[in-house]
Amino acid sequence: MHPWNEPLFESLKRRGERFPHALLIHGPRGTGKLALAERIAQYLLCEAAVKPCGACEGCRWFAAGSHPDFRRVEPEALAREPLVDAEEGDAPAKKAKPSTEIKIEQVRELAGFLNVGSHRGGQRIALVHPAEDMNDNSANALLKGLEEPPASAVFLLVSHRPARLLPTIRSRCVALPVAVPPRETALQWLSGQQLRSPERWLAYAGGAPLLALEYAEKAETVERLLQHPAPVDDRDALDALAEALQKMALDRALSAFGLPPKYQTGVGRADPTQAHAWLKFARQMGEHRQLSRHPLNPKLFSAEMLAGLPKSLK
Repeated sequence: MHPWNEPLFESLKRRGERFPHALLIHGPRGTGKLALAERIAQYLLCEAAVKPCGACEGCRWFAAGSHPDFRRVEPEALAREPLVDAEEGDAPAKKAKPSTEIKIEQVRELAGFLNVGSHRGGQRIALVHPAEDMNDNSANALLKGLEEPPASAVFLLVSHRPARLLPTIRSRCVALPVAVPPRETALQWLSGQQLRSPERWLAYAGGAPLLALEYAEKAETVERLLQHPAPVDDRDALDALAEALQKMALDRALSAFGLPPKYQTGVGRADPTQAHAWLKFARQMGEHRQLSRHPLNPKLFSAEMLAGLPKSLK
């Protein structure tokens, strides 16, 4: 767990036996929500008097990823691929592209896990991440479990975009908002990770330290998108292009209004008469980011995005 989330964790520990049966941990990407959820799960599964101890059998199983009373539900695209040994001479089978949604089958399997007795005589924990990646069927299936939670079952929902969850799901969870840490705290932590130019990448990440690390690792790609935006062939690159264009547009709009840029995208002084055009384009890119995972023709879709650029950058 990251140091800026320690106060949130300590506040939950003080609840003791009044711990909620469902917790919605939400906030911007890159703020350590998943690590916080995992720490909470370890705390609930710890078998020592002072929790989490890190030394008891429950903590050791959790650290090894094999605790029988813990389940993680996430899209196939986020799950680790198991290693498969192919027989000598066999051609590798063609694999379907991993799903980016949490499917109803996964939630049904979770219901089966939660409705049996605990292996260790304690609680059973279900961690759903990111919760907004459930499709309609899986969300409704999870709702049934939240409405009538099995005894000693705890749901930990991690969400980057809680507004995309069903209102009925949100209403049955205790919300735990996770904000971006103070800038100096984030910069100090990033410096400890040996990150070069932490100020630049923290700005591009909107203050989220873990995102700053991700962007720094693919700095060459980000810089290319900002300096020479061009159509992309890969559907996975659509979101990165839309994000770069959106942040660049917001920085240009701020510059046009005489304000300092927020994301440090390297924009120069923008024409004040185009401020509203840049804001409009930024909103369009936000909408395109939501569509970027749909089965579109990536090259045509990215070309359409670029065609909407205000004239000064075309």
